[in-house]
Amino acid sequence: MGLELYLDLLSQPCRTVYIFAKKNNIPFEFKHVELFKDSILGRKMPGGNNPGHSREGQHYREEFGKVNILKKVPALKDGVFTLAESTAILLYLSRKYNTPDHWYPSDIQKRARVDEYLSWHHTNIRANAPKTLWIKVLIPLFTGQKLPPEKLQEVMDELAISLKQFEEKFLQDKPFIVGSEISLADLVAIVELMQPIGVGCDIFEDRPKLSEWRNRVEEAVGKELFQEAHEIILNIKELSNLQIDPQLKEHLAPVLRKMMK
Repeated sequence: MGLELYLDLLSQPCRTVYIFAKKNNIPFEFKHVELFKDSILGRKMPGGNNPGHSREGQHYREEFGKVNILKKVPALKDGVFTLAESTAILLYLSRKYNTPDHWYPSDIQKRARVDEYLSWHHTNIRANAPKTLWIKVLIPLFTGQKLPPEKLQEVMDELAISLKQFEEKFLQDKPFIVGSEISLADLVAIVELMQPIGVGCDIFEDRPKLSEWRNRVEEAVGKELFQEAHEIILNIKELSNLQIDPQLKEHLAPVLRKMMK
């Protein structure tokens, strides 16, 4: 049995794993785990004509629970070995497949810089950027109610603080976070920041340093691969015209209404 990656490209961590594996020519079988059944995610996934791609249904199904008891994506299965959490998966792939050193440098101080960013990322960029998708698309879709503009503004204000810290602390005047080459830190960051872009919140506007960094990261990854991985999020507004599985809607709606308060 070869490497299997359980992914849904609506998810930022899944896109990160997908881009990293494809960019480094790591052979894997794409297992599509739909987060929202009967939505835009039911479309053919990148490379969907290949026999290695299959649809696994929702992440709450018992079948997927055998791969990841946490029932979250991304997840990795390598023979009988399974692994959850995107950072752990990225590091596993970088070590097993001996990817180029710039992704996770062997130099102890450069590696520490990657680790530093990844540690900061989860309580800053990741804590704010995804909320734009929930506020502008998903909460109205599940509850039938739009949130007041003040809710989005609160999130954008918090995100602006994180972006300022990102530029001043991590990016500074360097081409990439660690220096002259792209690393896992850049990949994790850019994929997260594409979530607001997908819902029409252009966080790169009026931020020339951030915008130039984005262009460098896309070039380093490859624009075609980058666009392929982000096709769903860049067309996410299509979700508003589609139907969601009624059971999933019933399950999530009360939780999401609490977010509206």
